[in-house]
Amino acid sequence: MQEKYMVTDSLESINAELGKFGEMIPQTDNKQLKQTLKTFRNNCETSQEELYEMARMKNYYIPAEKATDQEVSRVRAIFTSGL
Repeated sequence: MQEKYMVTDSLESINAELGKFGEMIPQTDNKQLKQTLKTFRNNCETSQEELYEMARMKNYYIPAEKATDQEVSRVRAIFTSGL
């Protein structure tokens, strides 16, 4: 298996795990478990950031272009208009 595919596969897996932590953390009343899950999530985020930077440096991942100020304003207006 090529390194590129291993890195992108790992990123996909980590992103899925981050989503699971996002679902689990608010659903537990156990403070110790909640803190443990947050620690795992933070470690997972650190790994994701490291892999992401490596993928960008090796051109395995090319991020989308940044949104323009107009696009940001339009999306912000959508989310704040109902508040």
